[in-house]
Amino acid sequence: MVHVPSFIKKTVKFMPLHEFLLALFDIVILCADFFLLCFLPFRNDDTYLSQLVPESTPLPLHFVLLGACIFVAMILFRTYASLWRYATSREYLHLLFAGGTGYVGYLFLSWLIFGSIPPAFFMFFATLFTVMLMLLSRLCYRRYRETALNRSSSHLAPAIIIGAGEAGVLILEELKQNRASTCRPVCLVDDDPAKIGKQIHGVPIEGPIERLGNILSRYHSRDVFVALPSAVEERTREVLRICTSLKCKVRVLPSILQLIDNKTKPLLQQVRDVRIEDLLGRETVFFDNSEAYQFLSDKVVLVTGGGGSIGSEICRQIARHKPRQLIIVDIYENNAYDIQQELRYDYGNDLNLSVEIASVRDEHKINRLFEKYHPEIVFHAAAHKHVPLMENCPEEAIRNNVFGTYIVAKAADTHHAERFILISTDKAVNPTNVMGASKRLCEMVVQGVGSSSKTSYAAVRFGNVLGSNGSVVPLFRRQIAHGGPVTITDKRVIRYFMTIPEAAQLVLQAGAMAHRSEIFVLDMGAPVSILELAESLIRLSGFTPYLDIQIEEVGLRPGEKLYEELLMRSEELASTKNHKIFIEHGQKALTLQELEQMLSTLETALRTDSTEQIVATMKSLVPTYKSPEEVNNREFADLNYSEALQKPVAVG
Repeated sequence: MVHVPSFIKKTVKFMPLHEFLLALFDIVILCADFFLLCFLPFRNDDTYLSQLVPESTPLPLHFVLLGACIFVAMILFRTYASLWRYATSREYLHLLFAGGTGYVGYLFLSWLIFGSIPPAFFMFFATLFTVMLMLLSRLCYRRYRETALNRSSSHLAPAIIIGAGEAGVLILEELKQNRASTCRPVCLVDDDPAKIGKQIHGVPIEGPIERLGNILSRYHSRDVFVALPSAVEERTREVLRICTSLKCKVRVLPSILQLIDNKTKPLLQQVRDVRIEDLLGRETVFFDNSEAYQFLSDKVVLVTGGGGSIGSEICRQIARHKPRQLIIVDIYENNAYDIQQELRYDYGNDLNLSVEIASVRDEHKINRLFEKYHPEIVFHAAAHKHVPLMENCPEEAIRNNVFGTYIVAKAADTHHAERFILISTDKAVNPTNVMGASKRLCEMVVQGVGSSSKTSYAAVRFGNVLGSNGSVVPLFRRQIAHGGPVTITDKRVIRYFMTIPEAAQLVLQAGAMAHRSEIFVLDMGAPVSILELAESLIRLSGFTPYLDIQIEEVGLRPGEKLYEELLMRSEELASTKNHKIFIEHGQKALTLQELEQMLSTLETALRTDSTEQIVATMKSLVPTYKSPEEVNNREFADLNYSEALQKPVAVG
């Protein structure tokens, strides 16, 4: 067992071991300098030292004083606290400044203590020689470590970084120095002619980005990191389309705002796989949260269906706005438990959170919850939404969607909630299926209850939500994971898409603007081709469509149409202060008496247990409800939206 002197143990208590060892190494350098500069070259010349200083002040004492001054200056400039394997010019300048400060301190103390100063040039040369040796030792260590890392990373996958700016350099350094990395950087790619042909940390810069295919082949790489956090979204999407057209694995550095939000997280942990929303044919919609903050802050907020994909995101965003209390209501306890644990982990005791397992069809339980919590704001996201399943079970769509909405909306009125916001869908516009027709009836319920209530009611209508439960993207991903084939209903199908955060933001923003039974709709840009969506997801997974993974057409499902109606017609719109949100005003609201008569008619139809009778009743109550055959046979004849349908957005 090696004996460690007690003074070293005591020193290490106040100084980390690596700092102590570096300081010890610097002391060795100082001693070596003294030997080289004084004794070695002139060991046979006894007159040399006597010429430098008076006999009363031997030169070794001057060297001890100089070394002490330099050592103290190194500590004051915190050079030992730096990680020299990550050192930049700042650390090296600090080392030089410390050496200069130590030299000036030595001159002052030498005059003060000894009353004399040896030749300044000699001592300056000694100081410079010492600092240069210190710099050289650190550079040699860094070079040795880089060489060792390069040798140990030779088996790692070669990676190409798109973007030779600050973000690209950060990724480059992280990949080179992080032992947990599975890739080694071999090239940076940039469009800037001033950068092409140069090197950063020994890694060449190639370009432009349009030549990525050739660059990938030359470096035998299939791993790409996109480091363009400050680029405009359209340029980022363009770069991602180039990447996904090639057979490579693409990872993306988040935007500047996301990097700031996660600044405590290591950079490599923030790099993520490309998501399909990165390729949407429109800019991500962001809303001003200040109004939503005022709307939700210090309020008791209840969310039905709060465990679902949309409901849970609404809960996340509500939690950020500091409500007085958040109540999550859901019939499925697993989802409710997941979002409960997530919010407790994120907010701890700062969020007053309650979770209730209940069905919106249970009128007694819903009223008990309203009596218990007295919510001021209600978001109603609970609903059956699967189109083919609801075609087979129309009675469940009516009981859960229509009557469930009525029960919660009436409870909000009875218990004097301030606002009630319904989550609706674009399938409620000229519906061709039971689910869409039931959601249109939900909108009518909200408007009917709101016609004679002091509570402000509103419905928020949007298109398909990427990644939500039951949506097409998770299905495609599962099929790709199993090696295909990816199944689409019809190659002509197009849909409007938005992300889950966009949908939740829209709901909160519309809730803040709700006044009297409005139906809010979002400008969602152009529709997206489902075929293009499937092809892009296959490429994003590192495969080639039709070669590695086949795409098969299986035919339209029951109740499905080739396209969703546009969410808006200009003659039926009222603008709001947000240029992305509009209010539909072409529909006449039911009175409460008319609503109750409609619900009575639906109840009578449900008692027949006849699917045909239930659907017929729904068609009589929703005049725009057509069969999918009627709509699909029109072959995009409606001129109001033919242009959009003929030019769906390509996302690959």
